[in-house]
Amino acid sequence: MQDKINIGIVGLGRKGMLRKTIVENHPALNLVAVSDAHRPNIPRQEQYRYYEDYRNLLDSDIDAVFVAPQNKYRPKVVIDALERGKHVFCEIPPGRTIKDIREIITAEKKAKGCVLAFGFTRRFNRAVLNAEELIKTGTYGRILWMKAVYGKSGGNYFESIWQSNREWAGGGILLGEGIHLLDIFLLFAGNFTEVKSFVSTSFWNIPVEDNAFALLRNTQNQIATIHASATDWKNRYSLEICLEKGYITIEGTLSPEGDNKYKEKLVILPRKSGDEKSISGHNAERATCFNTDTSWEREVEAFIDCIRSGTKIQNGSSRDALNAMKLVDRIYHMDTSWWHRWNSTR
Repeated sequence: MQDKINIGIVGLGRKGMLRKTIVENHPALNLVAVSDAHRPNIPRQEQYRYYEDYRNLLDSDIDAVFVAPQNKYRPKVVIDALERGKHVFCEIPPGRTIKDIREIITAEKKAKGCVLAFGFTRRFNRAVLNAEELIKTGTYGRILWMKAVYGKSGGNYFESIWQSNREWAGGGILLGEGIHLLDIFLLFAGNFTEVKSFVSTSFWNIPVEDNAFALLRNTQNQIATIHASATDWKNRYSLEICLEKGYITIEGTLSPEGDNKYKEKLVILPRKSGDEKSISGHNAERATCFNTDTSWEREVEAFIDCIRSGTKIQNGSSRDALNAMKLVDRIYHMDTSWWHRWNSTR
């Protein structure tokens, strides 16, 4: 392969444009082509070619492609790229159903030598990386429970965006955003054997869920709970992890500058010994703030490293994507009233 990796991008929405900026600024990457049939008025630039049909992009001289169209189109684009021998980085979710990711994995097995990565960006947040290291080293013992919230503020046009369209998205706030925190649960605690849930469309006039609550337990009796909400009225996420010898919390909020990047705070509190009265209200928390978000760049760097070295993806593999999609599917299934209503309108 030449010194620079030739890159194509399919889908130029918010995530596609973020990837585009990263590619353009990376010394090892060369953006040669873009494609987005839903945005025909994209300004043409001499630095790269534009294709209305993504298949023409895949047939060009690219080495790797970033796949970021609507969920409905992602599986087909990924599979077509793998069949042409291209390395692929696909945004999350990888499609609308478990069937989608299984078909992708089948194509991946046939595409020898191709690197396939998925955009589980939260894994690359510095606060999450720090928490992962503490958990792996056993500094604070084993995990007892976890609690996560992913909130969106909605907005005046929330009901008309493609993420609220069942045909294009396949699911609502749980599939679109909650999947990232479910992936962190799986990363820290492994698979869950018990699932209970409530899924609803409680406010917005949309055909997908705007709220999902789930309670999970694994064979080690570790319990996790998540609330994914499009009625939180604030773009944020939080993750609490209680361990035998302390707790870790991560809080992220959208920066006020409107650059779509999250600022994070990591808080660590070691458990103190003593009676209830003597330890109540003690102030031993250690807080670290991360005011810049380099997670998007970090996961692209990991993708490049795997292409260069010929090694497999360690964070954001197809197996990670399958496990996360399975968990999303189980949460949908376990609210039987939601599942029956969902299927009756297909």
